[in-house]
Amino acid sequence: MAATVREVAQLAGVSPSTVSRVFTAPDQVQEATRKRVTDAAQQLGYRPDPAARTLRSGRTESLGLVVPDIANPFFPPIVKAMQARARNHGYTLLVADCDEREADELETIDAIVKKVDGLVLWASTLSDGRLRELAAEIPLVLVNRHVEGIPELRISLTPGISQAAEHLRALGHTSCVFVNCSRPEHLRGKSIRETFDAQGLSVVELGPYDPRFETGLHAATLAVANGATAILAHNDLVAIGVLHQLARSGVDVPGEVSVIGIDDTLLAAMSIPALTTIRISPQAVATQAADLIVETINGAVPDRPSEVGSRLIPRASTGPAPHRA
Repeated sequence: MAATVREVAQLAGVSPSTVSRVFTAPDQVQEATRKRVTDAAQQLGYRPDPAARTLRSGRTESLGLVVPDIANPFFPPIVKAMQARARNHGYTLLVADCDEREADELETIDAIVKKVDGLVLWASTLSDGRLRELAAEIPLVLVNRHVEGIPELRISLTPGISQAAEHLRALGHTSCVFVNCSRPEHLRGKSIRETFDAQGLSVVELGPYDPRFETGLHAATLAVANGATAILAHNDLVAIGVLHQLARSGVDVPGEVSVIGIDDTLLAAMSIPALTTIRISPQAVATQAADLIVETINGAVPDRPSEVGSRLIPRASTGPAPHRA
């Protein structure tokens, strides 16, 4: 059987309340006494009950992260890096997947909101009003979603998109098909159109679709029928679907069509041909998201969004534009 507080107290020669203070408020106990208690606890194999500690302190020492689709290879490196950063802050990380659906997101939040001290929502599907209500209940950080008054981590694709447009223009392309999987409030399509237009390239937009591999299969056929010489996909997963369908249809990449993804997941370097993509650093995103939610929990609410940039990683899936009759 597990050792009890009374047994630790007896071995250390202190009261049970002193043992409790050592594990809940160690700064209130003298160092020599603290050492006797921790030595006794280690000898007996005693571990404090985290549920009881939560009841006493009102803190769970946990952070929550809700992502749209944990199966997307973009998210596992972010989860791993954010978990490490949370641990540095003294927190554990609870991760949940809402499968890109508002009803599932609400259900997920309801399930974990009482178990965490702060919550990070990635590309939330909830209304502005519901997010404001949630922010009044618990420290909240939004990633890639803007609601006035709520701390925000913004991933800026503008540098990477601008570099992608320059890259395609230098290769002789004059237009690009964008496979859009964003909801209207995220404005990714608008940003891409404006950035490409500034570089002198036109954009034909397909979608919006779900951001999945199967979308790339469908969109590739439409893009080729449209006469595209270049395709920019919403993310690497969609871009891999595009590459797969083009290969199956006998369309040469990059000889006939160039393909660009977004995220720079492990799949991008492993694909054939290796995928040109816009890189977003998982380490930078995870570090800033964890730091921002901890700051929010501690009451240091920033007055402007944090931001992570992006850059183009050229690989073998882009090449000179073919001549069209």
